[in-house]
Parts: sequence; C-alpha cells; structure tokens
Amino acid sequence: MIVGTDRCCVTPLLLFVKTLFDIAMLRKGPQHIPRSGILLLLAILLWVVAVLAALVLIDRFDEPDVVLEFFSVLIAVVCYSAIVLASGQGPRLTQTITAILGCGALLTITLVAGYVLLQPFIGAALMTLVASLILLWSLSIKGHIIASAINRHWYVGLTIAVSIFVLQSLANKFVTSAT
Repeated sequence: MIVGTDRCCVTPLLLFVKTLFDIAMLRKGPQHIPRSGILLLLAILLWVVAVLAALVLIDRFDEPDVVLEFFSVLIAVVCYSAIVLASGQGPRLTQTITAILGCGALLTITLVAGYVLLQPFIGAALMTLVASLILLWSLSIKGHIIASAINRHWYVGLTIAVSIFVLQSLANKFVTSAT
C-alpha cells in the first residue's frame, strides 16, 4: 500500500459502485453484494446525496418533492422487505435493500446528470421522455433484484415491482391531495 493514500478505502467503494452498475445492467443480482450493514448505510447515503443533488440541480424538483420521495421510498422498502421475508429469504434482506437503494441512487444521479447536461440542448419535452425511460428501466431493475432475491422468474419480479410502483403512486396521490 502506498503511504499517504486512502486507496484501501477507495477500491472497495469503487467495487461496490461497479457491482451496483452491474445490477442496474441486469448482469448481477443482489446476492453479489456482501451482506453488510455498512454497505446498506452507504447505499442510503448515496441515495440521500442523489436526492439532494436533484433538489439543488433540477428546477422543477423542490422540498415537497423530496419529502414525497422519502415517503415513496419508505413504502417501497417496507413492501420489498415484507416480500423477501414472506418468501423465506430473510438472510437476503440486507443485500436486497442495499441493491434497490444503491441502484435507485445511480438512476437518480443519471437523471440529474441528464437534466443538467441534456435539457439545455434537447428541451424539456424530450427530457421528460428520457426521464420516463429511466423510470421504466428502474422498474426492470427492481424486478430483477426482487426476482433474484426470492428465487423467482424475472416476470414475477417485474410484476412485483410494477405493483409496488402503483402502490407508491396511489399513496403519493393520496398524500398530495390531502395537503
């Protein structure tokens, strides 16, 4: 090890981000993430940073959207956790939630980068289409993650992911209509 560098910390972090990227590209599953509370905490922090970046860098994203995003993710985490536990795969829970939050952070960072870098050139309407495509891809990723976690076919995972997305959307509508 080279004295004076934090290479010992950077390499595992890069490996973690690469694994999240591989999961987002459907090449790996949550089982490829070590079962670690520290990695779960890192995924949560990465997700919080991504949401705060969206708050700062996307004009249409404001404080109520951040609160709604936290509420929505809480619903998803509870639902995915219940499914993993109900399927008898409790030992995979930490890995599954780490993968969902970590990949969600990567997609949010991608979305923020798209808004910052592309919107000035392609316009708001086309950027909305790009954001919708990223959302669709996120459903595929979550479906892949949950299917891998509970040892089911990908279409079962996709059905679960879409169902949870619908539940999140309904809850968000309920919360926003109540305020």
